[in-house]
Amino acid sequence: MSEIVAHVGSGKVRELYALDDARLLLVASDRISTFDVVLPTEIPDKGRVLTGLAAFWFARTRHLVPNHLLALRDDGRSTECRRLEMLPIECVVRGYLAGSGWKDYVASGATSGHALPSGMRESDQLPEPIFTPATKAQSGHDQNIDAEQASQLVGPERFREVERVGLALYEHAAKYARERGIVIADTKFEFGLDDEGRLVLGDEALTPDSSRFWPADEYAPGGAQPSFDKQFVRDYCETLGWDKTAPGPELPDDVVAGTRVRYVEAFERITGIAFADYVADPDVVLR
Repeated sequence: MSEIVAHVGSGKVRELYALDDARLLLVASDRISTFDVVLPTEIPDKGRVLTGLAAFWFARTRHLVPNHLLALRDDGRSTECRRLEMLPIECVVRGYLAGSGWKDYVASGATSGHALPSGMRESDQLPEPIFTPATKAQSGHDQNIDAEQASQLVGPERFREVERVGLALYEHAAKYARERGIVIADTKFEFGLDDEGRLVLGDEALTPDSSRFWPADEYAPGGAQPSFDKQFVRDYCETLGWDKTAPGPELPDDVVAGTRVRYVEAFERITGIAFADYVADPDVVLR
């Protein structure tokens, strides 16, 4: 990494470095956060799973929208990517009623301005996928907003474009994953603009951290679902009486091991690639 100019910033999971004026290096750590708090215990190989799975999807969605990926590093957790001017909204697509969408529905019968049929149950499949933007919170939780509010932030024409592209990405990925035994209940995309003002998919895409992954053979609407994402850690933390403020609790060995298994299984089911093969040669996900 001798060409790195400077450390640009830190996220809950990733470290960002400048390579030059046009390129960044995104390094995914093994940190895990829940309820917006980074926990003191890491999940081995989590960063590699996120990096490899995102790269797998980037390589298979270029026909829908360009993305920021330039190359993967040999460590399997570092991505060389294009610099973008990121849009100030989270682009969430929901195919099922879960998480904050379910909470909104219980309170109002709608979410992000989408009125939904009465009598829906938690985890029900929606009549069709919906685009539910959210604010990017500097601290605390993102807040769901409606189309009008999102349009004020990015402009009406750009909003229509990210809605169209976000829905197309979700529908493509959801079909692909379902054929491999995983329901993608919802997912979050982040888009940016390149130097010519074109829309580009950035950050990560369709990983267990940015999506809700459920095993299709266990799907049973009417309550929360088993998952391949960090819900396993959330569920453990909910049993502790923790007030969900920093510092977060240490995770016991069985929760760490169980979480790693879930992340790796999601990777292998979706990609059809043994995780050990990815660790040995990260470019295998790009072929």
